[in-house]
This record gives sequence, structure tokens and C-alpha cells, in this order.
Amino acid sequence: MRAGSPRKGQSSPALLGIGQVLSRLAKEFPDLSNSKLRFLEEQGLVSPRRTQSGYRKFSPEDVERLRIILSMQRDHYLPLKVIRGYLADLDAGQSPALPGGNGRVSTIIPAGRRYSREELIKEAGASASLFNDAISASLVTPSETYTDDSLGVLRSLVALKRCGIEPRHLRGYRATAEREVSLIESALLPISRKDDAGSRARAAELSGEIAGQLDVIRASLVRAALGRLTS
Repeated sequence: MRAGSPRKGQSSPALLGIGQVLSRLAKEFPDLSNSKLRFLEEQGLVSPRRTQSGYRKFSPEDVERLRIILSMQRDHYLPLKVIRGYLADLDAGQSPALPGGNGRVSTIIPAGRRYSREELIKEAGASASLFNDAISASLVTPSETYTDDSLGVLRSLVALKRCGIEPRHLRGYRATAEREVSLIESALLPISRKDDAGSRARAAELSGEIAGQLDVIRASLVRAALGRLTS
């Protein structure tokens, strides 16, 4: 039995329609769509109940399961086959290590937090001038609120500043990232041309997988270069 299932004698929790699920997860995952949910269901990652009329009904457990899946895709660029294995271990009552992460995690991956400008600067231990320099160097995109990704970038900039590396030294990183996105777009073009929900969801999944593989290659090249510096 999956975690969160009602015990015998307890009333079942209220079930949610697909629109309600999208509304609940929209803040954390603004790109989530009806098509994406259908695709995840087709892949067997989530199994909402069906009414006699065929409408999908999601339990609170289903919503948390979706949060796990979407977080693993967004934050760790994990392919569905890896996520499927992780979920299978959870369903079996195990406490598996998060693939691509550090150590073990709880059954529910915490939702991403949103930060105001002031909160972001405080959490990162940065100065306002460093934050402004990060904006000027296009390393952080100005917004009303900021994500954990922005926090990670700003914390890294704080550490790099101690070593004499300023945001202005990293201006080329934005251009490099945009070139990688163009490469991913080109790779996905055959799928993106198909105007159907399954193809769009598959393209979204593959984009994360390709980005993850590019990260592996980039990290390897940097390590190799560092090895030459210290040899």
C-alpha cells in the first residue's frame, strides 16, 4: 500500500479534478499542463482514479507523487526510467537514495520556495551590490520573486567573490547557456514539429535529459582542465 492511503474505517480524502491539481501545482511548476499530466499517466508514473464518466480524480497522495516526479525532472534532470525505479522503491516501503542527489530523502520532496529580493540576498549571505552585479552580468534574471536556483547561483557568487572572481568575469556563461538551449532545441525539432500532447510532453522530458547529459560532459571537461593545472 502506498504511503498516504486511508486506513480501514477512515473516510477517503477528497479527490481532485485535473484542473484543481493544476491549480495546486501551478506555483511550483508553472509549465505544468493537462497534456503533461496525461503523459505521466500514460507512462505509468501516476494512476488517478476514473469516474464512471471517465474523468480523472486525483487523491492527495497522487498530488504529492506528481510533486516528486516533477521535482526530480526539474531539479535533477532525471529521465523517466530512473524516476520510475525510484518510485517503485518508495512503493515497496524502501527509503532509496535520491538518484543524482546526496543521501536519502523523505517520501515527499519539499516544494520549491520563492524569495523576495531582500530574502534572497539575506539567505545567500550576499550584499546588495553583489546581487546587482549578478543581474548586470545576466547571471540572475530580475523578477518579483526568486527560486532556489537563483539562491544557489547567488551563494556560488558569494563563494567565488572570496576567491577574487566577480560576476562580471562570468558574463560569457549566459551566452554559453543560450547556445546549449539552441542545441537542445535543434535536437528536439523532429518531435516538436508534431502537434500533439504526447509529443509536447516527450519533448519536455527529453529537454531535461539532454541538459543533464550536457552537464555531465561540461563537468568532465572542467575536471580534466583542472587536472592539467595541478599536474
